[in-house]
Amino acid sequence: MKIRISLLSSALLLAMTSSAFAASSVDLTVKGVITPSACTPNLPGDIDYGKIAAKDLSPDSHTWLEHRTLKLSVNCDAATLFAIRTVDNRAGSSTIGTFGLGLTDENEKLGGFELSLLSHTSETPSTALIQYPWSPTWTVLYPDDGVTPNTLVGFGGRSDSGWAPQPLQDVVMDISVRGAIAPTNTLTLDSEVAMDGSATFEVNYL
Repeated sequence: MKIRISLLSSALLLAMTSSAFAASSVDLTVKGVITPSACTPNLPGDIDYGKIAAKDLSPDSHTWLEHRTLKLSVNCDAATLFAIRTVDNRAGSSTIGTFGLGLTDENEKLGGFELSLLSHTSETPSTALIQYPWSPTWTVLYPDDGVTPNTLVGFGGRSDSGWAPQPLQDVVMDISVRGAIAPTNTLTLDSEVAMDGSATFEVNYL
């Protein structure tokens, strides 16, 4: 009996002593919200600059191509709080700090393209807003502002707490695209090189 009591006392003492040290476990919490509404983005068509002669490109500076415009629409089952996230599918290939145009066969960066939001319409008057990856704050997105990769674009208004998106059902946007070819003295253009820019507009539910 004395041995058993002694062992039990030692175990309790060890447990009490261990509680003074750091915990040996941590909890994982999984959260989320299932929304009954769904939004569908639609972007008809692509940007095709056709064939461009290498001799028409600048050897020591970027050659900027003409602006092209596409209509991006988002249609939801009901008024939904959402934002559009921009993803560069050719990340790491841009020479202008925005979206990339891919690489040449010699692994050279071909150039890049810029995106901007010219205008939009929705069933409720709203202001175009942007949230950058490094900031939790929404600010007004002006037509001259570029939309860079991994930003959120939303539509809403201003309250006492600042700008914020609002639930909307249908939004149609005019998106401007402008490509830029890197200086030809940085490129190997002995044969045809295809521009391979690609970006994704992803609906994020807020």
